[in-house]
Amino acid sequence: MGTYAAALAITLGVLMPAFAIGRIGSKAVESMARQPEAASKIQLSMILACAFAEGLGIFSFVIAILLSSK
Repeated sequence: MGTYAAALAITLGVLMPAFAIGRIGSKAVESMARQPEAASKIQLSMILACAFAEGLGIFSFVIAILLSSK
């Protein structure tokens, strides 16, 4: 049971941040095209949001390791 839970945790933990980062990037490029003067602020926000999404991915990896060790 623990192995299946770990597999589910790592699967969702990799897919969801990947979709989030793709959406963040697409919306950031779209908004930079609409307002080029705000590109530096948009880029900073985009990098911060991507870091948070990656943090959730790493957190799910740690949870998967803990679940598989039991």
